[in-house]
Amino acid sequence: MEILASRVLLRPADYERSLAFYRDTIGLAIAREYGGGTVFYAGQSLIELAGHGGPPAGAPPFPGAFWLQVRDLYATQAELQARGVEIAREARREPWGLHEMHVADPDGVDLIFVQVPETHPLRRDTRD
Repeated sequence: MEILASRVLLRPADYERSLAFYRDTIGLAIAREYGGGTVFYAGQSLIELAGHGGPPAGAPPFPGAFWLQVRDLYATQAELQARGVEIAREARREPWGLHEMHVADPDGVDLIFVQVPETHPLRRDTRD
């Protein structure tokens, strides 16, 4: 099997509220808009908000989280706070060496903003 493209598809309870959150509050750039939704750039990934369907009745909360890497987590936190975003968990260094901050979208989806320090193993070149 060959995967040509992928993205995360969300069906928010309130499309306009979620659109405003991802576009205006978080500030993601729009990749494309279509009659039934909006697709946002999220680094090497895409996040699509479907303006149709909504979450299935009785559906459990989103079972995962978005991992969004930023250059400066503490500046990102300040920027989001200035925009009125409620920070669910303040930026801090985790035991595994990454710096992380959590924000919830209007439907409770966890957005984990991450800064990878220069000395972290994710930055090491493993080639010989």
